[in-house]
Amino acid sequence: MTIRRLCVFCGSSTGRDPAFADAARGLGILLAERGIGLVYGGTRIGLMSVIADAALEAGGEVVGVIPQALIDREIAHTGLNDLHIVGSMHERKARMSELADGFVALPGGLGTIEEAAEVLTWAQLRIHTKPCGFLNIAGFFDHLLGMFDHAVEKGFLSAEHRAMVVVEASADALLERFDNYVAPADKWGRTDVSAGEIPT
Repeated sequence: MTIRRLCVFCGSSTGRDPAFADAARGLGILLAERGIGLVYGGTRIGLMSVIADAALEAGGEVVGVIPQALIDREIAHTGLNDLHIVGSMHERKARMSELADGFVALPGGLGTIEEAAEVLTWAQLRIHTKPCGFLNIAGFFDHLLGMFDHAVEKGFLSAEHRAMVVVEASADALLERFDNYVAPADKWGRTDVSAGEIPT
């Protein structure tokens, strides 16, 4: 699968471990070096700013998507190649999905987890067939991934859909797996259905 633009979900804080910012910076540089555009939430704070600035400094394309409410709070990044202003958080996720060929979560809080869970749900329903993964820096997502395993054990998540969650500690390894990604059947076992419309 060709990844032309990658959507990255990550924290609006940098966290307490310097490894998180280092990883965000490294991924931003790697995307620029590989000619892969970055799609992200459009702010100038936290890990979101770290990855955007790193990609820009390395000559990469960076596209932000931000709701008007956050523009009003003056946290938008004003130095991007393109900034899409939308009306709501729901529209933000839909636009990011339209613009990107895959999704990666870096460390973050409730917003990051919610965004990652939503695109994984869309993948499970075959609303899209794009790869979704976690850059698991310093084991940050271990507990969440354990919850996914628990859901499989208790019969709420199929092993096939658990397996579609791409997890690596290295950005290089993650992108390599994205290149070779094959979408699973939907939760009813169908592979012949077209990708549906992203909810807005």
